[in-house]
Amino acid sequence: MRSSVFKIFILVLGISTSCYAQDFSALWQGHFSYNSIVDVVSGENKIYAAAENAVFAYDTTTNQIITITTVEGLSGDSITTIYYSEVYQYLLIGYDSGLIELYSETDASVLSIVDILDKQNITPANKIINHFYEDNGLVYISADYGISIYDLSGLEFGDTYFIGDNGSQISVKQTTISNNEIFAACYYGNGVKKANLSNPNLIDYQQWTTVAFGSYLTVSTFNDKVYTANVNNNIYEITDTTTSVVATLPSTALDAEVSGGYITFTMADVSYVYGADLQSLNDFYPNIDFDTSFTASVVLDNEVYIGTTDFGVLKIGVNTTETYISIKPNGPLFNSVFRLNSDSEIVYATFGDYSNTTNPFPLRSRGLSYYRNEEWISIPYDSIFEAKNLSEISINPFNTRQVFISAPHSGLLELNDFVPTELYNQNNSGLEPLGAESVRITATKFDSDGLLWSVSSRIESPLKSYNPTTGNWQSYSFSSLIEDPDDEDGFFDIEIDNNGTKWIGSYDNGLLAYNESISNSPLRNINTSDATIDPFTRFVSLAIDNNSQLWVGTTDGLRVLYNTTGFYEDTSPSLSKIIILEDGIAKELLEGQVITDIEVDGSNNKWISTSDAGVFYVTSDGQTTIYQFTQDNSPLPSNSVNDLSLDSDNGIVYIATDKGLLSFKAGGSDTKDTLDDAFVYPNPVRPEYQILGFSDLNDITKGVKVSGLTDNVNVKITDIEGNLVAEAQSNINLRSSNTSYNFAIDGGTAVWNGKNLANNVVRTGVYLILISDLDSFETKVLKVLIVR
Repeated sequence: MRSSVFKIFILVLGISTSCYAQDFSALWQGHFSYNSIVDVVSGENKIYAAAENAVFAYDTTTNQIITITTVEGLSGDSITTIYYSEVYQYLLIGYDSGLIELYSETDASVLSIVDILDKQNITPANKIINHFYEDNGLVYISADYGISIYDLSGLEFGDTYFIGDNGSQISVKQTTISNNEIFAACYYGNGVKKANLSNPNLIDYQQWTTVAFGSYLTVSTFNDKVYTANVNNNIYEITDTTTSVVATLPSTALDAEVSGGYITFTMADVSYVYGADLQSLNDFYPNIDFDTSFTASVVLDNEVYIGTTDFGVLKIGVNTTETYISIKPNGPLFNSVFRLNSDSEIVYATFGDYSNTTNPFPLRSRGLSYYRNEEWISIPYDSIFEAKNLSEISINPFNTRQVFISAPHSGLLELNDFVPTELYNQNNSGLEPLGAESVRITATKFDSDGLLWSVSSRIESPLKSYNPTTGNWQSYSFSSLIEDPDDEDGFFDIEIDNNGTKWIGSYDNGLLAYNESISNSPLRNINTSDATIDPFTRFVSLAIDNNSQLWVGTTDGLRVLYNTTGFYEDTSPSLSKIIILEDGIAKELLEGQVITDIEVDGSNNKWISTSDAGVFYVTSDGQTTIYQFTQDNSPLPSNSVNDLSLDSDNGIVYIATDKGLLSFKAGGSDTKDTLDDAFVYPNPVRPEYQILGFSDLNDITKGVKVSGLTDNVNVKITDIEGNLVAEAQSNINLRSSNTSYNFAIDGGTAVWNGKNLANNVVRTGVYLILISDLDSFETKVLKVLIVR
């Protein structure tokens, strides 16, 4: 279902098929990583750096950093190159798909240029955008098929040049113009080609002359001379039709940039800065503090800005060897977040993973990140006892500064006050390895008593409990059900209900339930003999909702176990599909989708993520889809979503995709046990807030909010004279309802749009908020001042 907060703008100019990106609201926030830089270019008092799929601008006079992400309208695809036009104040962004986006600094808009992306006669593998070169308002686009021209004044395409033999498509890495001639550095042995720009027939490949043979990576005009670098690490000067070696690089050139009166050549292990006549001025290397690889370099105001794969952009003076200064926006270590946890006031993110058979290989040596006080802080790999593939995160509910993170292959990592303190494995705990050392612990969960439960794949006793207070470990065997635990079986998720039953999703043994308090048969399962389950279905994600129903995410859609309390007494328990009506036709909700995670909010609504269809937000029974977020209708950079996590106190859902992490202000919150902490905000409501009369209560950035509500309340709003202005009741007046309420309740939060029962905006004055708990009969009165 499309959300009303999104708008699409289409702009067609000349022969260019283009569209403006969506106008996203303040409900979204991007949490992208800017450690790995693809390209760096300069503008007037600014440098621009492209990370994997986001861009930032750094003002060299104010040190201010602004980010340009999917929230601002970028696609989220993989960026390959960028260019800034000072004349037009446009930032051009090229992608590996052939997409080009034009970001206008004057109005912060994004124009998507899809001509190359949609071109039928160019294979997708050849559409990679390699380089932009501007001359007289025309941008020469170097791509793996040839060269295209884009007019910045008219925002339309001109000619495309296929300059290979017989007009074939060849890879062009860079272009430059000198003395009215265009030069193209071509790869795969196609040399450097040139042509006269006065020639009106440059679409004819025969009008292009090869002036250097071999495979070339860069070509640049510097002080009226043309320089090119080839794969043999030589830099040549091109004069007419002759070439001469003027310098030799120590390794392959990744980038060449003319800027600030210098030319730089960047290699993975060094950046060279040259002056006139290619005089070597300085060279810069990674060091012990910044052990990384370089990707691109640019000079502005005698400062060198070097893109790296690990530390953002490094700044250093052209003529100095002083310490680097790292420049980058705040963000997590990597974009591909595997697991999240926001159960406390801190958001934790891990970047390991494992396969769909719970195989952790290839092992990933990565640290972790946590978001605290609106700042990302990272713990590097060398601080976590060499724990590989950090994955599931569990926070001790009785000590939220104690965190346990599963590390498939390595064991279980413990953090206290954000400091790694212990790595549990077969040598110091009750954990058992597969073979000699691989502890395949994949899922963990705390129960209500403070015991940490975990499951490890492919061992006889996969279920473990650990008491952080006493240090005691217990093991529980699955041998009564699983005869050969080493036969590629694994476990994906664990959930614990109010009866202490551990529900476990498995690779090859269906849905398992274990309750140690049941003496005769503590272990049961629902396997593929259930008629609702395909024999090859894997049980990936689990969630117990507020009605004690178990929602099950599989590799073949969504299922629900409605009777969890009677599961052990039921002789033939089964899972149910959710059947919905779509255009009057009955169909299964999320049929055939791989469900990667399920989260339950304070209204018992469900957030559901998928492997290739984005995120769904559905009502408590699944019958109505409130939101569906995809790459096409939201800032999601990818439809492949690995995990979700709810900040229930603030009504924020965190969405981890394989290309970046975002958060969405959904509103609502978990309910409280009492009304002691209920409060209203903003208070007072000042005229500049401009929320009164707003109709869509789904935009949580607007409206008067009442938070800290209990599970079943009635809330009345009256004026000071006692006249009823608005009224809402839990589970009846829902924000997610199709009914246009003025006042609605979402879990522990109510939202009022400032209108009375006659649908008119209220006047200036003090209003009373009368809260009544319908179960405990507890009451509370709040006051809010509205100023118009």
